[in-house]
Parts: sequence; structure tokens; C-alpha cells
Amino acid sequence: MPWVNPVRLIGGPGQQHDSTQAEDLIDGIKAQAVIADKGYDTNKIEAKIAEQGSEVVIPPKRNRKSPRTYDKELYKKRNLIQRFFAKLKQFRQVATRYDKLLVNYKGFVNLPRSSSR
Repeated sequence: MPWVNPVRLIGGPGQQHDSTQAEDLIDGIKAQAVIADKGYDTNKIEAKIAEQGSEVVIPPKRNRKSPRTYDKELYKKRNLIQRFFAKLKQFRQVATRYDKLLVNYKGFVNLPRSSSR
């Protein structure tokens, strides 16, 4: 699997669940698969991923009436994203969100892409 970097960052209020921004987050991004945790297991998100021609790699919630299968080996790659955010949160400025304006926060969080990979 090639090296993976975040390609889009969308900010929102802290009380808003991340899944409400999921469709906008993946809109127009071409990917072989979209990997997410159970919090993103909704029919709308699943349909958006399938509409873009990507594989849905999201474990079904326990209460889903018709659970779908997913690639468990590919899902293990999600830890790369988890480690990215864990590393990012070690910066006090990010963890405590000192920058109250989203533009300043995103300016600190967005990392330039390296052409060496």
C-alpha cells in the first residue's frame, strides 16, 4: 500500500459529530477504498462512497438490520490515520485549540505535501 497522507480537512464546531461532514469530506476524491470506523456506518455515507466507485471499508454497527461485510485486513490500515492524529495531538496548540479562528487552526494543522514520496 502506498504512503497515505490526509488530503482534506474540514473543521466544524466541537459538539458536531464528525460523520455529519463525511459526505463533504469525500466528495470528488478518487480512492480505491474509504476506510472509517463504526461511527460512519450510515446508509447515506455508504451510498456516497459507492457512488464514487470506492470500496466501503466500514464495520457495521451492532444495531444494523442487515450488516454488510467489509475487508478486515484493509480495515487494519486505519491505524495509520489514528497514529497521525495521535501525533498531531502531541502539539499543545492543536490539542487545546488555542487558535479560536478556524483559518488559523487549519494553517497550523495542514502540512505541506512532500514530493519525495
